[in-house]
Amino acid sequence: MHWSILSLVTFLPLIGALFILSIKREDDEEASKNARNVALLTTLTNFVISLNLLWAFKPEQTGFQFVEKFEWIKDAKIYYALGVDGLSIWFVVLSAFLSVIAVLASWNSVKERAKTYMVSFLILETMMIGMFCALDLVLFYVFFEGVLIPMFLIIGIWGGDNRLYASFKFFLYTLLGSVLMLLAIIYLYINAGTSYIPSLPQHHIAANIQTYLWLAMFASFAVKVPMWPVHTWLPDAHVEAPTAGSIILAGVLLKMGGYGMIRFMLPLLPDASHYFAPMVYTLSVIAIVYTSLVAFAQDDIKKLIAYSSIAHMGFVTIGIFSGSTEALEGAVYVMLCHGLVAGALFYCVGVVYQRRHSRKISDYGGLVAVMPKYSTLFVFFAFASIGLPGTGNFVGEILVITGIFKTNAIVAFGASLSMILGAGYMLYLTKRFIFGVRAEPEILALKDVTTYEFIALGVLALLTIAMGVNAEYFINFYDATIKTIIAMSVG
Repeated sequence: MHWSILSLVTFLPLIGALFILSIKREDDEEASKNARNVALLTTLTNFVISLNLLWAFKPEQTGFQFVEKFEWIKDAKIYYALGVDGLSIWFVVLSAFLSVIAVLASWNSVKERAKTYMVSFLILETMMIGMFCALDLVLFYVFFEGVLIPMFLIIGIWGGDNRLYASFKFFLYTLLGSVLMLLAIIYLYINAGTSYIPSLPQHHIAANIQTYLWLAMFASFAVKVPMWPVHTWLPDAHVEAPTAGSIILAGVLLKMGGYGMIRFMLPLLPDASHYFAPMVYTLSVIAIVYTSLVAFAQDDIKKLIAYSSIAHMGFVTIGIFSGSTEALEGAVYVMLCHGLVAGALFYCVGVVYQRRHSRKISDYGGLVAVMPKYSTLFVFFAFASIGLPGTGNFVGEILVITGIFKTNAIVAFGASLSMILGAGYMLYLTKRFIFGVRAEPEILALKDVTTYEFIALGVLALLTIAMGVNAEYFINFYDATIKTIIAMSVG
């Protein structure tokens, strides 16, 4: 494929956003309808292109494919460079797919400023995909930080009652962490004489310097994951964000931190990654236990799922710094599956919130009698979240635990707490939220999922099962890439 497919898949959403901006009216119903149609058509087209990219990808080849490279800032060796390998290609596809789901989730829930809303989401999609495709540190940083602006607007304008607090907290936490990463990027550029990512591992970095660079990058990526104790922005952001915002936050933005750790910290800073691994293990286990216990105490469904996401990502960071190929492959698999399952759970919350305008668990119960289709889907995703055999999370979690067990049984036990505690709070949520006897008129009047809601959630369920029963197909794409990264991280 010699045409610029990565530039196309990156910037097609931006073209769609510009097209929506050409619609003259803002609050008119016809203008809002046109904006939704354009956003859906754009995201669907982009998803199809990403599947074409997946189809043409050669998993047996190591290194980056579909590379586009030309000098961006002349004489500075800073490039506009895009490319994907087995690791990044799945995150590109995930971003494109969840963007379609996000537009569908916003179809009836966003009534005001629909045109601006859809523009913000399309710009966000460009930034997300661009970040996973970037092969230049400066370009990566531009996309990485560019994600903040549309998400800040989405939470701050279309969020809940406390949206301004949540949006500013999200923005400041992530921005402050990224400032330190920028300093690390500047040092790497000066030391290597280039910001081209494939060339950076060839340049040796002294062990004492690696320590400072590792901490600088960790400050940024740990906030994005987010790790304990810099996790507090996430529950607020999830609660106040509109449904589609929560889907993207959980499905893609949290994965940016894990992706950055794998892409930069392991291969470029191997000595420091090994040195700080015990610290990562400790913080991750604390996050798993603490956020799981906090999840038990929540009466807000969104907050419970948000704390669940933090616990899952604690499990992921253990796998990333394990030094085990098996555990790292499992960590990537958990990230991909969590993107689908957490996105689906937040979609489920949005479905009932649109009907009753409440996220309190205590306001529900007995949904199985009045919303059987919805209840079936919710129970499935709740079980998928805790790693039900036959779902993708089960495969990823088994790989992480078996991989880390070979080197550190105590850490493996700490990681397994995510599965044990997760089963507790998700089953407790399901019991209170779906089952029980409720005769209130508000509950009895609730309508089951619509056709497009059922299709969207059904597709997410089928993909979750597909990742559970045919894991080899998905892992084969990034197996060679992960083995190369592990070789660099221990070499």
